[in-house]
Order: sequence, then structure tokens, then C-alpha cells
Amino acid sequence: MESMLNKLKSTVTKVTADVTSAVMGNPVTREFEVGRHIASGGPGLCWRIYNGTKKSTKQEVAVFVFDKKMIDKYQKFDKDQIIDSLKRGVQQLTRLRHPRLLTVQHPLEESRDCLAFCTEPVFASLSNVMGQWDNLPSPVPKDIKEYKLYDVETKYGLLQISEGLVFLHSGVKMVHGNLCLENIILNKSGAWKIMGFDYSISSINPSDAEPKYTCKEWEPSLPALCLPNPEYLAPEYILSVSCDSASDMYSLGVVMHAVFNEGKPVCQVNKHDIFKSFSRQLDQVRSRRRVRDHVKMLLSVTPNVRPDADQMTKIPFFDDVGAMTLQYFDSLFQRDNLQKSQFFKGLPKVLPKLPKVNIHISISSYI
Repeated sequence: MESMLNKLKSTVTKVTADVTSAVMGNPVTREFEVGRHIASGGPGLCWRIYNGTKKSTKQEVAVFVFDKKMIDKYQKFDKDQIIDSLKRGVQQLTRLRHPRLLTVQHPLEESRDCLAFCTEPVFASLSNVMGQWDNLPSPVPKDIKEYKLYDVETKYGLLQISEGLVFLHSGVKMVHGNLCLENIILNKSGAWKIMGFDYSISSINPSDAEPKYTCKEWEPSLPALCLPNPEYLAPEYILSVSCDSASDMYSLGVVMHAVFNEGKPVCQVNKHDIFKSFSRQLDQVRSRRRVRDHVKMLLSVTPNVRPDADQMTKIPFFDDVGAMTLQYFDSLFQRDNLQKSQFFKGLPKVLPKLPKVNIHISISSYI
């Protein structure tokens, strides 16, 4: 018993020391208590995610922390590039407000040792639940290690991401520029949210009907944290140094492929030999017979062949009674009492088609 207590005390001490070293001196700790390290997310899974609470209200939050020790190996110029990129991503996310984007509760704060900001409560990144465990605590939390994505949950999650892209492309005329598993966050209620706006591009003529975007040439000499994830990047970024909203749709296609293939994208890409990697990737897409038609269209080398985000929300793939029920729950607060009554009367017929985890996640917010 004494040995077990000592082991527990040692574990608690290690976790506390880990949190203290990461956020000591950061202004975010003036208003928020930082708890257990639970997940990782964002570009390259570089953000550690902690449980947290607001001191004044006891409101639950997630605290995202980037420990600057992670980039000690780089020269000053590269360090500055990485920090500037991460700052830009969080600042952009903070300015944007939409139910399909991760909600920032406290803006970015910087100290000598780290960057930190707070969001709505978080479970993990999609990358974590698909088996990518970089920057997670050791041992990996059991709830992440044993997490199972149900088919209806995956469908509704992908629909939520598509709806987020509708807002970005049509609402604010913006290209995300780095849509990938690590930039999709599952919040505490199970909703899928977009983050990671480090490489987002706004239209240079937002008032015009036809937005226009300019992107930078790929620079393989830059650190990986200064570049979008090449495995999810549309070919036009590399082949013609161009992009538009269809480029995000290609990335969505790779995300869809990955979530149904144990987290693996279409092809492994070498950022230093990206032209060769893209040629191989495109050949693999063409040769895969099991890729669904809508994913094949998203992964087309020709941007104007890809369906747009609004069209994606209407494909038969999402015409699923379970996914539609979860979607209705999300919009329940907008319904009048008669609509709510009719919905709940029909709910018993639908419940057997939903896995228990989804019933709990979705209904708990309305009871």
C-alpha cells in the first residue's frame, strides 16, 4: 500500500511540475487554474492541451500551451518564424466566431517560456483519437487510447467540418490552408471543430462576388512548423503556386480518406522532395478502387472539378438518420416548442440506430 501511495504521489508531482514549468509566469494563469495534461493538437500537434477552470466563475475550459523549449534546436530566425506563425493562427481563430470553429475563451498570452490561450472544453484532437500520440502525456490517457469513432459520429463530424468550410469560404472569404487531422478538435460534447489558422489566406477582394487568393511558394528549407502539412495540401499550391476555396476541399478529401483508413492520408509526403511526392500521391488516388466517388472528386488534380463546401453538405453520404438526428440536436435551441415536441415524439424510433456514446454526448447538453 505504501509503495502504491508513493507511486501515486510521484505521478501527481510529475504532472504538477510539468504544468508548472510549461505555464509559469504566463499571464493566462492569473485568471485560470491549469490542471491535467489531456491531449495535443494544432500544427504538428505542437500545442499541449490541459484541463482548466476560470478562477472567478469555475467555468471549465481547455488551456492550450506551446512550450518554447520544443524549438530550442532552431536558430533565432527560425524560432521567430515559428512563434509568429503560431501567434497568427490563434489570433485569427480568436477573431472568427462560428459554431463549427473552436471557440476561444481567452486570447493568446505570451511569456518568456510559452504561449497559452483558453478555449471551450476539449476532449482531444482528431489526430489523437486516430492514433497520433505526439506531445501527449505518458502513459497515453486511457480514454484516448481506447476511443472508438462510430460511423454515425464520423459522418456527422465530417458534415460539421464541411459546414465550417461553408462559413469560411462563403461567409468570410477565407481559405483555411492547413485542414488536417491535427487541426480538427473534438470538444467535450463530441462536436468536431476547426482550428489551426496559421496559414489561412483572406481574399484580396472580399467585397467582390468572385474572391481571389494569393499563396506563397513552398519553401522546404523552413522548419516543419512554418509549413502546412504537405500530406493534406492540394497539388496546385505546389504545381502552380495558386489556391482558392477548392484547395481546402482537396484537404477535406484527404481528411475523409484518413478517418476511414486508420488515420493514414492518401500518401506519405516528403517536404524536401514534394514534387515527386505529389506525383506519387496523384497516381495512388487514381488507382484506388475503394475510394468513394465523392472523395475521388475532392481529390481531383483539377480544382474546378471538386465539389464546393455547400455541395458537400448535401451529398447522399450525409443523408443518414443518425447524423441528421445529431444535427437536429445541435439546432434544437432554434426550434419552437411544437417542433421540439414533434422531434422528441419521434426520437424513440431513432435511438436504437445511435451508439450509446453519441446519445450521451448529444442529449446531455439539452437535459
